[in-house]
Amino acid sequence: MATSDSRRILLIDDLRSFVDGRSAEVARTSGDGVALLGRQRTQRVDELWLDHDLGEDDTIWPVVEMLELAAFEGHPFDVGVVYVHSANPTGAARMAQALGRWGYRVRVVSGSSEVGYLGGPPVAQ
Repeated sequence: MATSDSRRILLIDDLRSFVDGRSAEVARTSGDGVALLGRQRTQRVDELWLDHDLGEDDTIWPVVEMLELAAFEGHPFDVGVVYVHSANPTGAARMAQALGRWGYRVRVVSGSSEVGYLGGPPVAQ
């Protein structure tokens, strides 16, 4: 689904969403992220927002590896900008380095006010 202004925005994050309610396709796990990105293979993605830690033992790495492999094979995904919004500084730096090495335009925006926990942050149990 494209956004109302024809921009295609994908968000892969286990808990957060866009606080302004913008239209985006969302995946909450790495497996769902791989499937979501795979469905976009032949289309331009204007913005790809990535979180590193996706709950439990899940991380964004299967998605990053999919992007890397496509670039390695000479057919990178058509992504305008990859926004790394992870609160994990080490993970964010590794993601940016890995994707940047393959020519993806990456911006680390940890702490971005554009994504947040709707209804407040999760409560520790």
